[in-house]
Amino acid sequence: MKQPSVYLKMRVLGAIDTAPGRTRHERVHHVASMTFLDEAGNARQFTWRTIQTWYYRYKNHGITGMTPQPRKDKGHTRKVTPEELLEAINSAKPHFQKLRHNKMALYRFCIEKGLLDPGRIAQTTFYRFVREYQLLAPANEEHKQRLAFSMQFANQLWQADTMVGPYCTTASGTRQQTKLIAFLDDASRVICHGEFFFAENVETLVQTLRAAFYKRGVPEQLLVDNGSIYCSQEITLICARVGCILRHTAVRDAAAKGKIERFFRRVRDQLLVRQLDLSSLDVLNRQFTDWVEHDYNATEHDALGMKPIDRFGIDLNRIRFLPPSEHSDELFYAEATRQVKKDNTFSFEGRRYETPVDLRGREVQLRYERCKGDVSPTVILYYKNERLGAARLLDAVANGLLRRKEQA
Repeated sequence: MKQPSVYLKMRVLGAIDTAPGRTRHERVHHVASMTFLDEAGNARQFTWRTIQTWYYRYKNHGITGMTPQPRKDKGHTRKVTPEELLEAINSAKPHFQKLRHNKMALYRFCIEKGLLDPGRIAQTTFYRFVREYQLLAPANEEHKQRLAFSMQFANQLWQADTMVGPYCTTASGTRQQTKLIAFLDDASRVICHGEFFFAENVETLVQTLRAAFYKRGVPEQLLVDNGSIYCSQEITLICARVGCILRHTAVRDAAAKGKIERFFRRVRDQLLVRQLDLSSLDVLNRQFTDWVEHDYNATEHDALGMKPIDRFGIDLNRIRFLPPSEHSDELFYAEATRQVKKDNTFSFEGRRYETPVDLRGREVQLRYERCKGDVSPTVILYYKNERLGAARLLDAVANGLLRRKEQA
């Protein structure tokens, strides 16, 4: 029979959330007993092991992991499948405790009991499968008590995260996977801003955060995970400058940001399943923004009973926007410190600058916007939190001419 489509797989995974059962394992087994109609109208059923494999692929790789991939072992003996490995591990689990610390013992047990064939899976491959599909997550994670919560007012708390996106054409004509960075308001579920990038780094995060602040105001708190970009000094400084409390979830606790995770699921289920134009990043972002503003933000939310954008508007008089200033962008600049020399100059990124006022021997703060290539960044000087103005690139020849003119 024909391989199930991505759309059918997503329907099967979507049924897990509403299926009866106390644990995910029970809900998956219930979904395995259900019948689904494919695009041709054929009734399809899938084993719980297949559904479990789809679940882990979707969790770890997003919609890309649901796309059928050509077999790399074509023409060779087929290696062990994730379904077989999962079945072997589940059979061995009752004999072990603290599974995270017993990968080697678990592998040996599976081999000794004939649950796995050592000729089909090496020990290193076993470790890789376990890590990739998170097959040894502690059982108590399923039973951890988690109370649903929601903020009372808009902009009391934002949630932010990154999602793996589709492959898109780069400027050079190659195909590269994208990353979606998004910010969601907890009380209203409004998407404050989201954007696809080819890279997930501090620069792209700052770009998205700046757009979100300008568009929806400044939240009282920002909840993020422990990824390196979310723990960076620049994000911490930006939040401190605008008066936003930066909070981090517990390690490996993605469910703490459940609202943004559910939004990402809607992106996969409702947007990425469409025939999108992936000819460029700009085109992809225009399609995403159009869907967010005219579909997601403008459609009644089940938990709210109203549109997210309307819920956000109720608290508009409470929203704190960035003060209008020609220097507002400097809130999002990176920061460094330098010691001013006796000639009122300092060095930064291989260039020498002059200070606008006499600061000899003083330590100053520099705010600068990251620039690519050989472009000199704009460097703004601060001393004791007071803005002194832009530093100038040193022009020794011009300074010499000026000095001779003054002496004449």
